[in-house]
Amino acid sequence: MKHSILTMAAWLCVATAAGADFYVATDGNDDHPGTEAQPFATLQRARDAVRQWLAAADTGGPVTVQVRGGVYELPETLALTAEDSGTQDAPVVWRNHASERVALSGGRRVGGFERVTDQDILQRLPETARGNVLQADVRAAGIVDFGEVAAAGKRIELFCNDRPMTLARWPNEGFARIVDVTGGKPIKIHGIPGDAIGKFVYAEDQPARWIGEPDVWLSGYWFWDWSDGRQHVRSIDPATRTIELEPPDHNYGYRKGQRYYAFNVLAELDSPGEWYLDRQRGLLYFWPPEDGLDDAVLSVLPTLISLKHASWITVRGLLLENTRATAVTIAEGEGVRVGGCLVRNVGGGGVAISGGANHGVIGCDITQTGEGGVSLHGGDRATLTPAGHFAENNHIHHYARLQRTYRPAVGLGGVGNRVSHNLIHDAPHNAIQLSGNEHVIDFNEIHRVCQETGDVGAYYMGRDWTMRGNRIRHNYFHEISGPGLHGAMAVYLDDAASGTTVVGNVFYRASRAAFIGGGRDNVIENNVFVECRPSVHVDARGLGWMHATVAPGGLMHQRLAAMPYQQPPWSTRYPELARILEENPPAPHGNRVVRNISVGGTWLNLEKAAEPGVTFENNLVDQDPHFVDADQRNFQLRPDSPAWQLGFQKIPVEQIGLREDEWRQARPAERRPRDGTSATRGRAASPAPTPAS
Repeated sequence: MKHSILTMAAWLCVATAAGADFYVATDGNDDHPGTEAQPFATLQRARDAVRQWLAAADTGGPVTVQVRGGVYELPETLALTAEDSGTQDAPVVWRNHASERVALSGGRRVGGFERVTDQDILQRLPETARGNVLQADVRAAGIVDFGEVAAAGKRIELFCNDRPMTLARWPNEGFARIVDVTGGKPIKIHGIPGDAIGKFVYAEDQPARWIGEPDVWLSGYWFWDWSDGRQHVRSIDPATRTIELEPPDHNYGYRKGQRYYAFNVLAELDSPGEWYLDRQRGLLYFWPPEDGLDDAVLSVLPTLISLKHASWITVRGLLLENTRATAVTIAEGEGVRVGGCLVRNVGGGGVAISGGANHGVIGCDITQTGEGGVSLHGGDRATLTPAGHFAENNHIHHYARLQRTYRPAVGLGGVGNRVSHNLIHDAPHNAIQLSGNEHVIDFNEIHRVCQETGDVGAYYMGRDWTMRGNRIRHNYFHEISGPGLHGAMAVYLDDAASGTTVVGNVFYRASRAAFIGGGRDNVIENNVFVECRPSVHVDARGLGWMHATVAPGGLMHQRLAAMPYQQPPWSTRYPELARILEENPPAPHGNRVVRNISVGGTWLNLEKAAEPGVTFENNLVDQDPHFVDADQRNFQLRPDSPAWQLGFQKIPVEQIGLREDEWRQARPAERRPRDGTSATRGRAASPAPTPAS
């Protein structure tokens, strides 16, 4: 340890009867004692001081590291372990000082931009770009690891004026379409023809410009509209208008009409905000955005803060940005909190939690992530022991920039985790993705997701009879539609997902709102559906095209056998599952649709083979439910609503969405009013606020 000697006099400077405070400032010095008057310069030095203080036998009380305002370009990930832990009554807190704006950056600022004069480069650039593109030597900024173009966690990115720039691409917006597939290995999936080999015909003249480019990549929805992938171009033949991709080929193959775009192409650097990195020479080419070149940063570190086997540590009030992978990772341990932070401009997710117990992400704003927002994985499925992790009161939006599918705002796995009071919107694919048991999804507002994909759910789970006891309650799903094949669902219980309760939610213009895809023992109860098409869907796919998956020896039986479902606590908690093999497992048995309200749109899509396994009771369909003010999206019921006579229970819509508390001092302008109506109405998202104190 570089600074191993901390005198008792220095301890006395920072210690109080209630604990200790250490200070870090951009003008500090690591030879200082870490007091407010003489702060440290680095977080690593503060960590070492905290460790020594915690190890002292005669000290007690909480420890706070107060970080003064400014930008801190971290030289390495701040790694916290068990020796950095506090206790439940005396946590270690890393936070901004007195509401000052503190930014932890995993990037390096790039300067020294100048006009491009190399004639070879100018000839590669589009004519309109030649007088606008600048270049800079990134090695001068101390960057020697240029990462990879497309590999998750290793992608170097450029951020300017606090937002991500676009790696030179074509087309600039949207996608091109495959004219035909010519790989020579025809396939059919669910009757849809394609080819297993990545070789296809294109329509436009543009790819001819890419010949000679060293590292062209394509991103596409190659076969299904719910599965994207990035692939390296092997060759381009302008004579036949054919592109061939490097192996490995996409999992599902390729088919005519599917979408793709090209990126990392210098010849396509043709608009403000686009960039390209020449990895051989370490030169960055950049057309600055229209609002100028105030601050250009290239991402370097994979992660800003890593916590392994650490407990009772709080990270609070910080701006976390410019990483290649996930900003904060938490593994094992107990009681870690990430609260009141703004996480933005990262190549991976915002916060990833795996293992341990009782970790939480609270009151954070997470935006412009390359992948997802928060992941919560923990708990023991064999014993149904909950982890107690939670994502609460977070605003997660404009995420999954790079990896477009299966990178949700919140992902859950394991047992007993919770997603509550979050506002989630603007994403290409899903909002909440779940595996495991006995999770709770409640009081969230979710809208404008699934915007680029098809056969997709805002909430999604599937292909496992044993993932039971999950509750989706008191959420507001609205303006959800998917442009791809099969469209979007709000709550998608896909491919025989079972044992889920969907209760007390409001669905407004949410496409196929509550979708039971061949599953068992699901409950759709006490929900409000407005202008959904349909409100409820139930099919019997296990008796049809999915039969091989649910047949003995198939995937569903393998996952069933992996769990002790015939022994306590499984057999007592899920008695229907314990006797599943005594019945007809592929049949959608034991589903209940009771006391729901459906108005506008369509009510039901029910496959005939599924009818015997569904109970419908006391649903109010296509009758005036007497909403308080449907025009203003206040779907609470007036006292004279006929739904009350059917046993309908009040939905606490006034509690849905973000709320002000000690972690979140204000809600964004796009927030939902307290009377339960919505203020969004399709407006563009407001900028994320600065971190709360």
